[in-house]
Amino acid sequence: MAKIELKLPKMGESVAEATLTSWLKEVGDNIEADEPVLEIATDKVDSEVPSEVDGKLIEKRFEVDDVIKVGEVIAIIETEGEESTDNKSENTAEVETATQSESVEESVETAEALMQKAKETIKPEAQDFSDAKRFYSPLVKNIAKEEGISLDELEKIEGSGKNGRVTKDDMLAYVEQRQTSSQKDLTSSYTKAETTTPKPTSTADIQTPVNINAEDEVTEMSRMGKLISKHMIHSTQTSAHVQSFIEVDVTKIWNWRNQHKKAFQEREGEKLTFTPIFMEAVAKTIKDFPMINISVDGENIVKHKHINLGMAHALPDGNLIVPVIHDADQLNLLGLAKKVNDLAGRARQGKLKPDETQGGTYTVTNVGTFGSIMGTPIINQPQVGILALGAIRKVPAVIETKDGDFIGIRYKMFLSHSYDHRVVNGALGGQFVQRVAQYLENFDENRSV
Repeated sequence: MAKIELKLPKMGESVAEATLTSWLKEVGDNIEADEPVLEIATDKVDSEVPSEVDGKLIEKRFEVDDVIKVGEVIAIIETEGEESTDNKSENTAEVETATQSESVEESVETAEALMQKAKETIKPEAQDFSDAKRFYSPLVKNIAKEEGISLDELEKIEGSGKNGRVTKDDMLAYVEQRQTSSQKDLTSSYTKAETTTPKPTSTADIQTPVNINAEDEVTEMSRMGKLISKHMIHSTQTSAHVQSFIEVDVTKIWNWRNQHKKAFQEREGEKLTFTPIFMEAVAKTIKDFPMINISVDGENIVKHKHINLGMAHALPDGNLIVPVIHDADQLNLLGLAKKVNDLAGRARQGKLKPDETQGGTYTVTNVGTFGSIMGTPIINQPQVGILALGAIRKVPAVIETKDGDFIGIRYKMFLSHSYDHRVVNGALGGQFVQRVAQYLENFDENRSV
């Protein structure tokens, strides 16, 4: 028998720990390779941790609600085969004692078998998956190493498991397809830099006593609520928040959407909302003002090459999540519409992948969904700006024409831009939101989608 350690795998560049939310297996249960053993949650999404081997769960090192760091041993699985390399170092004395009791012939046969196995498994260039942008089970990584699959290739494999996780069957299917194909370079090399959020100066926690009456109900905050609370406090302590506001006439956009939403629904099978139109305008404006697309790293400024727009989305339980549209400036309006609908739908269902909530460089939040005409949103660290979209209202307005001014009914909204005054001054912050307004007001009513 061998004892294999089940460790918390790396789940993303910025994820250092996770909370154990539930055990899917109990001590004594049999487990198949790549079968989920427990569920975990990060500050972004929930996920599963699968076993890399067939065996039996014999020990659990953590309980539900415990916080586990990446690389820590979560459980011990007993297998029929030989012990893994990771476990051998901790059990050397036990192995040596058992070896001394074997006969000479058995020792020789065992040594020869191990040497043969080593020759068959050693690859000249071992793959390093430490920079993976999404979670892979140890079994999937082992298959990739055995078949010489690079990290770039692995990142392109579409997973069929929960939250899009790549499973053993996905890997075997890919290997079979790969062997019959003559195409060698499936992807180009790409590495996304993730900046490290600088920690604010530590301050003592000051708590004001709360008067609780017998009739009052006391409820503990949810796990995600606690994380959001800490993240918001961290942001206000880190960035010098300043706001700029501007009113925008979106009558053209209102009328254009009304003309196309029915045909779009029939053709694409999904709704045409205002959000992709706003996202398009923001992406264009960031290209005009690239110093909004930055992060602060200590005393350095990191200027991001990719425009990755975060889309704040309210969840049914009242919490908030921010899925990211990566390279939003590379998508046309149809592509943005489909991406927005896909991310919003899977956010509500809790099916977002870990990397779909990471890497954002600027965030947009729609406070108008709940009737608010404007807001002062808190910056999503380590970004330096966030735009709040107010409710679209039908209001009387002065309309200027060559024949004079007159009063008419227009559809208008407020844009609220919060920005980090450490690196974004009032001129840049104001010009940015003004340019977004100009793109929206000059929307081409004759365009198609």
